[in-house]
Amino acid sequence: MLSTTEEQVEESENYFISMTDMMVGMLFIFIILLMVFALNYRKGDDDSKRIKDCLTELLTKNAALSADINDKVNKIQGDVRNQIEALELAADQRRRLLTDISKRLIAQGLAVQVDERNGVLRLTEDAVRFAPNRSDLDARARDALTRIGRVLTDVVAEYAACKQGRTDTCGKFQGASLETIFIEGHTDTTGVPDLAERDRRNWLLSTERATATYREMTAGSPDLRDFRNRRGEQIVSVSGYSSTRPIASGEEREAWEKNRRIDLRFVMDADTTINLRDIIALNDEVKAQISRLAAISQDSIAACK
Repeated sequence: MLSTTEEQVEESENYFISMTDMMVGMLFIFIILLMVFALNYRKGDDDSKRIKDCLTELLTKNAALSADINDKVNKIQGDVRNQIEALELAADQRRRLLTDISKRLIAQGLAVQVDERNGVLRLTEDAVRFAPNRSDLDARARDALTRIGRVLTDVVAEYAACKQGRTDTCGKFQGASLETIFIEGHTDTTGVPDLAERDRRNWLLSTERATATYREMTAGSPDLRDFRNRRGEQIVSVSGYSSTRPIASGEEREAWEKNRRIDLRFVMDADTTINLRDIIALNDEVKAQISRLAAISQDSIAACK
């Protein structure tokens, strides 16, 4: 759900700068047209008065339309800014969560890596190791997952919208909350000689590794299954990626061991109460009014002859 908020901020700023420049340009053209018109059609006091009254009416319409456009642009800008602030808050919350979890695990002697950009806590082969073509966990991995499950239970409690049995309060959670924790299983590129069978087996194997990890963690920390997101759904889930997302390149034993791994991916649910469709609809209204402003400028000379 989180992309790079820096890019979103830059895009939104460029959008509003472009829109403001366009409006200023339209008003500038309109004023020039009125000045040219006034210079070309001064034919006496009566004619001047008629022209003046006509131009005054046009300027009044233009000012009212410009003010309405300005109000709507400010509304769009405010709504988008609120969206961006909510996403930035979610990104900050996820950074805090990942930092807290990794510090606690490292303090217990468990080797983990943090991919902050993608919200991933990587359990290295030193923490959870899988043998080639196997998804079962040895005693060392089971012990590590028991400790990981306890740390997750302690930390996730702060970021979950609610717990099982209290789902009526899920939607009332304020701020950014956890949407999902994906336990992601991965394989290396090795396997049986037949490529089609290897592909089939590795997809299944990666999911089996994720499932085995989930079962081991929740066996020692059953509360993990109780945490719910804003919609009242269980947070912890599993997924398998076969060998499609390697972190080490090469076809040697060291690379294979690193790629046979478990990642924990944390997805945040930003508290964005504003409907993006409403923003788009308001933006369409502004574009239509800018077109109308252009039409007023083009028709002003003919209207006041």
